[in-house]
Amino acid sequence: MADDGAARLDAATFATLLVTETGDTVAVQLNRPAVRNAIDAAMVAELHAVCAYLEETPKVLILSGSPGSADGAKGIFASGADIAELRERRREDALAGINSALFDRIAKLPMPVIAALDGYALGGGAELAYAADFRIGTSALRMGQPETGLGIMAAAGATWRLKELVGEPAAKEILLAGRILTGEDCLRLGLITELVEPAGLLTAAHELAQRIARQDPLAIQTTKRVFHEPREAHPEVDNQAQAGLFESPAKFARMQAFLDKRKK
Repeated sequence: MADDGAARLDAATFATLLVTETGDTVAVQLNRPAVRNAIDAAMVAELHAVCAYLEETPKVLILSGSPGSADGAKGIFASGADIAELRERRREDALAGINSALFDRIAKLPMPVIAALDGYALGGGAELAYAADFRIGTSALRMGQPETGLGIMAAAGATWRLKELVGEPAAKEILLAGRILTGEDCLRLGLITELVEPAGLLTAAHELAQRIARQDPLAIQTTKRVFHEPREAHPEVDNQAQAGLFESPAKFARMQAFLDKRKK
């Protein structure tokens, strides 16, 4: 799907992320294990750099955290925003929407985003996961919003994305009563689409990415964009989008290949 001759991300330029790029995907591992992958200003800036690249070179994005190990150490996605930084933020920082702007940008990337979740995905880490199109988790996953216990609120998407994902009653229990979800809870609520063993988490994410990559990229990007249009924009937005796809070279090539295969 991708052009192997195109410019690529320079993994050596990132201090808080481990980045691996293939023809169809960019895999980003949050990499601040000493602080449980807490999201700080440096990580925010580096994730913006990844977004800028993917907006120009659309590929599937896989987000993951630190994997578990054979000696029993548990994996972790992200424990939340960096509390040391968060404590010092004031009114102007809240109005700047530091994390919410990043997560909104991730949600609007042209190609789908997959979050591979193991261990803690709390606070801003959970909100980062909500911004993904797909979430795959393990039984060790612990996801929730502890912000009110720290005197603040979950303001980077949880108050509206979580309601859309799991419904109002469950969202209020998570946001207002501090409920922490297990991996099984997340699967039952539809917050994740698949529950896998920790050792198979990234394999499952890459398999999903490859299923996406086998589709026509323009059709995928168009479908994702139209999916997030407001209800009142339909069906006109669907008709306009389909009109463009009906004239695309990929439509003719893929349909002809289907017809040719059926003749055999």
